[in-house]
Amino acid sequence: MSTPFAFDTEFDADGAVVRESGWKPAKRSYLPAEVDALVAHAKLEARQQALAEIENIRAMALTNIAQGVAAAMPSLHAVAQAHREQSADLALAAGRAIGGAALERFPHAPLRAALEVLGQELDASPRLVVRASGLDDEARVQIERACADSGFSGVVAFRDEPGMGVAAFQLEWADGRADHDPEGSARRVAEALTAALAAEAGHAEPPIHPDRSDF
Repeated sequence: MSTPFAFDTEFDADGAVVRESGWKPAKRSYLPAEVDALVAHAKLEARQQALAEIENIRAMALTNIAQGVAAAMPSLHAVAQAHREQSADLALAAGRAIGGAALERFPHAPLRAALEVLGQELDASPRLVVRASGLDDEARVQIERACADSGFSGVVAFRDEPGMGVAAFQLEWADGRADHDPEGSARRVAEALTAALAAEAGHAEPPIHPDRSDF
């Protein structure tokens, strides 16, 4: 659709100019200084536009990174928790192996240690009953010697209990009793460790690894 030509200059009845036209012809030539100014202005606009685009890209990248990290956090948390549980299992297994070998070699060492600790309590008792498994003559002599070293001068009575585990024992005297069960102690340690790991992971009811209670 064609547009009719319009004159911006207004004249009165006598031909005098009332309002000058605002139209200016396009400039066809520029001085070198004007060209330099135009180029510098164009470069500045291009630089500002490029910086704005870079900032937008950076903001989008940071948003994507944050979203990726947020999405990966549950998996990373699960991996870290699994690593802690596996490390705990390994430590318990190593302790079980080392402790088991030591108790196999020195099965009555815990009993002698208990007699040393309970020396003052046993001193006034006339009789001490020792219940344990595998009490041969040599073991009984060692236990009697340990009782004497701890200050106990009463009668030591031995009761062989085949159902007890290695290094397990029960001590009974007039006004007290002491028990030691390596399997039960190991089980309580494993349960406490499992509960601590579960609390750290935020679980109310932690799953108990079956290997942690098999000592």
